[in-house]
Amino acid sequence: MPAPVGSPGVTATPVAGASYTRALTLLASLFFMWGFITVINNTLLPHLKSVFDLNYTQTTLIESVWFIAYFFASIPSAKLIERIGYQKSLVTGLLIMAAGAIGMILAASLPSYGVTLVMLFVIASGITLLQVAANPYVAVIGPPETASSRLNLVQAMNSAGTMLAPLFGAYLILGRSKGGTAEAGVVLTQAERLADAQSVILPYVLVAVVLVVLAVIIARFPLPAMGSSISRAAKEDRKNHSLWKHRNLVFGIPAIFIYLIAEIGVANLFVNFVSQPDIANLTHEQAGRYLTFLWGGMMVGRFAGSAIMQRIPAETVLAVFSIGAFVVMLITVFTSGPVAMWALISVGLFHSIMFPTIFTLGIKGLGPLTEEGSGLLIMAIAGGALVVVQGKLADTYGLQASFLLTAVCELYILFYALWGAKVTEALPEPAAEAAE
Repeated sequence: MPAPVGSPGVTATPVAGASYTRALTLLASLFFMWGFITVINNTLLPHLKSVFDLNYTQTTLIESVWFIAYFFASIPSAKLIERIGYQKSLVTGLLIMAAGAIGMILAASLPSYGVTLVMLFVIASGITLLQVAANPYVAVIGPPETASSRLNLVQAMNSAGTMLAPLFGAYLILGRSKGGTAEAGVVLTQAERLADAQSVILPYVLVAVVLVVLAVIIARFPLPAMGSSISRAAKEDRKNHSLWKHRNLVFGIPAIFIYLIAEIGVANLFVNFVSQPDIANLTHEQAGRYLTFLWGGMMVGRFAGSAIMQRIPAETVLAVFSIGAFVVMLITVFTSGPVAMWALISVGLFHSIMFPTIFTLGIKGLGPLTEEGSGLLIMAIAGGALVVVQGKLADTYGLQASFLLTAVCELYILFYALWGAKVTEALPEPAAEAAE
């Protein structure tokens, strides 16, 4: 995929570390916002399940539409970055997200399941544009050996957003709706469903305002651009290299895809799971607050993982965390009550370092192919769309049993850490340079 570059024909000059520090601080706010907006879905889904009287398959289809956007929007996003530049693309992504948030207000006013799906796709497309640019940017602007540590550190801000979003959603969506505060099993009248649909208007008004303000700030901030040395390799040079000779990328793409199935399945079915009488017997509003602990564990894990990876190889840390995730998912499936609930919560800690670590291991040694490899890894986020498979398993075999799918996903991550992530055909790493 094309790398974000500055003005055509301008020769890049090295940028001081302090300049990148300021840029990364601002980019951290983007990581925060897209994490926040993504996880609002975890409280939005049980809300919509109640409003539209959906089964688990229909409910998880909402999240599938969200992640399908990553598949369809990744390549157009890269081409847009190539055409208008890195900074304008960030602003465009934020405005696309704001447009989708405003569209959610329309969907709530109707209310319409179909319009809701379309607007969530629009928001996710804006997030995809941000992801295609920001993740490889963070990964390549420092020493390659600390790329996993650096991306884990910035992704911790993403986790801060995911930790706060459930509180926001539980209070402003579930807490202000009849379905969110009712006991499990209560059937709402048509009038109550229509009233509940209106509860998403205020949250998405607030989200739209914040996104527009952030877009204005980004537009006015002197962000450093990616230098010419990390732009796409010349066509003649590209003929000498192949992405598919790099084992860490070939196995890293399905690793991202499979990891997203695990993460999104846990997050989206969490509220429904812990609300069950034999687990915690909570209302959806109460369960939404416990979701904060799941995402809080992910934030703590990323800060800790960033420090640990300064001394221990990223592959080793990833292997240990995948084993931990596998164990707690088995506990979730084969126990009940608070033990099952807290086991599911604890998987957030073990999932914490997986995405940024797999991402940086996947692009390690790609040299001039880094941008194309990054694009493929971002496209693999579409794996979250297969959460609908877990929804089907939940409808067929029961919600608790469906988490066996998550446990199987953890085993592939272990395989990747132990063997798949080993670098083959390593090329010289690109250097980051240049400011606008």
